[in-house]
Amino acid sequence: MTVTTPDGALAPQIGDSNPPAENKFSDAPARVRHNDPRPQQGGKPQQRQGGQPKRERRDVHGWVCLDKPVGMTSTHAVAVLKRLFNAKRAGHAGTLDPLASGGLPIALGEATKTVPFVMDGRKRYRFTVQWGEERDTDDTEGRPTQTSDARPTLEAIEALLPRFTGLIEQVPPQYSAIKVQGERAYDLARDGEAVELAARPVEIHELIVVEQQGNDRTVFEAECGKGTYVRSLARDMGRLLGCYGHICALRRTLCGPFTEADMIPLAELEALCDRAASGEGSLADALLPVETALDDIPALAVTRADAARLHRGQAVLLRGRDAPISNGTVYVTVGGRLLALAELGNGELIPKRVFNLNGLTASSVRKEGV
Repeated sequence: MTVTTPDGALAPQIGDSNPPAENKFSDAPARVRHNDPRPQQGGKPQQRQGGQPKRERRDVHGWVCLDKPVGMTSTHAVAVLKRLFNAKRAGHAGTLDPLASGGLPIALGEATKTVPFVMDGRKRYRFTVQWGEERDTDDTEGRPTQTSDARPTLEAIEALLPRFTGLIEQVPPQYSAIKVQGERAYDLARDGEAVELAARPVEIHELIVVEQQGNDRTVFEAECGKGTYVRSLARDMGRLLGCYGHICALRRTLCGPFTEADMIPLAELEALCDRAASGEGSLADALLPVETALDDIPALAVTRADAARLHRGQAVLLRGRDAPISNGTVYVTVGGRLLALAELGNGELIPKRVFNLNGLTASSVRKEGV
């Protein structure tokens, strides 16, 4: 939804770590900006240890939905993309286990301000449970702790699914990133300490059987909310079925607004970077716009005069018959360009985040059908 109003403005949130951007929306003459990442004439490039010049990182703004390969940690994936783009800032929107493949949305630059909107969104997973054995990590990387010769029937599995649908209580795996007295649970578990985590509420919107692979394996799909552990699902279903179980394959197919159509394999991304380095393409082609993370939030278009006031840190009263009557969070645009996140209420637009999109931004739009 896009609402156009003759008035509207917002200001940076107090404590925002980024300095105000140049006001690009007023009629005043623009100051010269140097966005070339190369050292300016007369300057000396920074030196790495060993005498090698250090590349100066640049401003890159947008999202990359990496099709993360099995075996790579989410932290390593962020480091790889930050290096490929030579970006100043990067972060991911929800950890994906090394065992898992699939969608890992990585925010670059100003997109990091929209990470919470992706993390709070729904996730969808396709996963395979191996029956007959429970492991301490609840996946194939752990040590067996319980075994059984029993195997569940398809009818028994499907009869169990309603118990794991809706709002349920779930105990996270002991090998998880949850902190216990300041320490990560997986660090304590690796040191041999007993880790007892409290059950917490999670919401599972859908859980279905996709395929039965003989007697030993079942393929599921689950759509769930923030904080759900699929490994815990496998463990708990195995216990109730009396046969034990653990995850042997896991793929994330949806993460907030990012679907499989948005995913780009690492090899394809590296090839694009090589072509861009030789002048045959642009890294902007791999980026999705910052506002991709804001798909579920209404948009509010303002005039250029109002946009200039927003960048000066001024809230705006919305008047007239064209003023929006809705309340809540909106993202503000000017001339089709993302400007800010704001709270709309009582006829006033109150800023929360202002975006400074100087630098490399997405040249692509979302794919058809997404």
